[in-house]
Amino acid sequence: MTEKAFRCGYVAVVGRPNVGKSTLINALVGSKVSIVTAKPQTTRHRILAVLPLDNAQALVIDTPGMHRSAGKAMNRVMNRTASSALADADLVLFVSEAGRWTEEDADVLEKIKTSGVPAIAVLNKVDKVHPKDALFGVLSELSGRHDFAEMIPLSAAKGSNLAAVRKCIPAFLPVSPPLFPEAMRTDRSPGFHAAEIIREKLTLMLHQELPYGLTVQIERYEEAEGKLAINAIIWVERDSQKGIVVGKGGSQLKQVGRAARLDIKEQLGKPVHLELWVKVKQNWADNEQDLMSLGFDPV
Repeated sequence: MTEKAFRCGYVAVVGRPNVGKSTLINALVGSKVSIVTAKPQTTRHRILAVLPLDNAQALVIDTPGMHRSAGKAMNRVMNRTASSALADADLVLFVSEAGRWTEEDADVLEKIKTSGVPAIAVLNKVDKVHPKDALFGVLSELSGRHDFAEMIPLSAAKGSNLAAVRKCIPAFLPVSPPLFPEAMRTDRSPGFHAAEIIREKLTLMLHQELPYGLTVQIERYEEAEGKLAINAIIWVERDSQKGIVVGKGGSQLKQVGRAARLDIKEQLGKPVHLELWVKVKQNWADNEQDLMSLGFDPV
């Protein structure tokens, strides 16, 4: 009996902001490779997750949500990052929200059609569809929008029907040996994840529009005798934002630091000493050179 050839390739997870792309990837991989909040545009970077499958390895690319309002340079960079991942993919997981279709969904789907890459439609948040019989109409409507290779209804947050996604992927990947070690789960460094966790806590604890005007840069990431020492700068765009992040008597910054430190400690299983500073870099989100210096993907 001939042994089945191993397969390995790239799977781009695309969709408009806030449809659950990062939640889906974390659920598939079984670990937190991307931060998650309820706010749109939480994912800003191209993050590769290594997903082991049956005789296959899928290199799953988490992408920023594609959106129309690309006024600032950061938004344009995020859109280009998502489009670039789509161009390099062997397979696309097109994630949309059950019962909610927008013009931005249509824009993303149009990019998929233009790319010619095979696409699986992942209809997320089906647990929110009521009555349940209405799901058949939603699936029928989605199937009429494109000739999808497969259609999979699921709830990434609940972890339902993930096995169907894992089962479908290998057939679309090229014959290839694995490109990453079996135990590896992401191509991003621990320092990158530390910065993302800090930004996640800021996004969760700060309200209104401020989370979109800040980013986090790691200045020091050192491990000695089983302990981590991390120094990070929180960059904001205006002086008025600095006061909001710091809070009265430094209370907000202390709360963010404590939550981030505990999360990093839990994920890495080692004590963490975390120091945070807040600094102003005027209009960094609208300056491509600043964006590159702050670790945004050059595309």
